[in-house]
Amino acid sequence: MVKKTIYPDYQFIKEVERFGPFQAEACYQCGKCTNGCPVTFAMDLFPDELIRMVLLGQRERVLGSKTIWVCSACETCTTRCPNEVMVAELMDCLKEMAIQGQIDCPQPQILTLHETFLRNVKTHGRVFEATFLPTYLFRSGQIVRKWREGTWQAEVKLGWELFSKGRISLLPRKNKGIKGIRQILTSSKQREKAS
Repeated sequence: MVKKTIYPDYQFIKEVERFGPFQAEACYQCGKCTNGCPVTFAMDLFPDELIRMVLLGQRERVLGSKTIWVCSACETCTTRCPNEVMVAELMDCLKEMAIQGQIDCPQPQILTLHETFLRNVKTHGRVFEATFLPTYLFRSGQIVRKWREGTWQAEVKLGWELFSKGRISLLPRKNKGIKGIRQILTSSKQREKAS
């Protein structure tokens, strides 16, 4: 068995922290982030391991991991960290770096959810449920599965119940800060082209 030589990318932590600061270098591997995380059962690297991999310059392993996509951004890890490492924010940064680097996502449905969510927020300035869920179901192919299984009726029934109780509306609410939100969600490359 031939072992692959791993070459650390010593600039990786500097590149990551430029988007932060996340204070990843303050992590002393206590494991509180991992112990509090509700989704570690679905991760390939625990949060503390992922931070260690970032510090060790393991770009490919980190950006190709399931962990960054499985993270629900509940911020339990960030809250529990004794050194105030911004773990959840770091996960979001790594997710965006993976997208920008066009790295294959090991969780394609989560990537589709992520992209659909951001597009919806960019369009409306906040999540507009009446278009968000249907768009995700179509883009992910889940609508076909729900149609075949006959479970689409339950989705329609739930949507009607939410609408009748005033929990969702048919028209999006106005958002005064939509220009700022769109500017935040526009990548730096697109901003450079526009200017």
